[in-house]
Amino acid sequence: MNDLIEIRWHGRGGQGAKTASLLLADAAFNTGKYIQGFPEYGPERMGAPITAYNRISNSPIRIHSNIYEPDYVAVVDDTLLESVDVTSGLKEDGAIIINTTRDSEYLKSVLKGYKGNIYTIDARKISMQTLGKYFPNTPMLAAVVKVSNIIPEEEFLADMEGSFKHKFAKKPELITGNVEALKLALNEVIKL
Repeated sequence: MNDLIEIRWHGRGGQGAKTASLLLADAAFNTGKYIQGFPEYGPERMGAPITAYNRISNSPIRIHSNIYEPDYVAVVDDTLLESVDVTSGLKEDGAIIINTTRDSEYLKSVLKGYKGNIYTIDARKISMQTLGKYFPNTPMLAAVVKVSNIIPEEEFLADMEGSFKHKFAKKPELITGNVEALKLALNEVIKL
């Protein structure tokens, strides 16, 4: 891993992009890394575009600003591709991970000539299959871990299971569904 990895998340209010960035920060911290996880939004409402960020490093992080040249971009809602410049500043040796079922021709046309790696995942299908509802953040979190290799997958799954046990202590049925969503997502990321 490079000494500093920067990730920018694009989603809509209520889809869990902020939560996914914070869960990734917690998981990375629990493996001994230095982390930052923070959202950027104003007085937003459900469905409005939001941005969240992660910095993960093996060394103390001394930068305290938004991320302008991310290594990875996660797009939780593909409807943002036409209205937000999701590839702005994205490094060509990094990657963009998109929750979509759209074809590669369409994606390449809306990504404004981005020449780096493009990955897709159908987070809707995975969350409906494992949770019975549309929660794209859990599959997207796993997709980011898979593509970036920030955390070894087994450590990630173990940490997230512990986190879900704490978070969903009164709803144990959600623990199994979320862990299954992570496992399925790790295997269903597609590189275009």
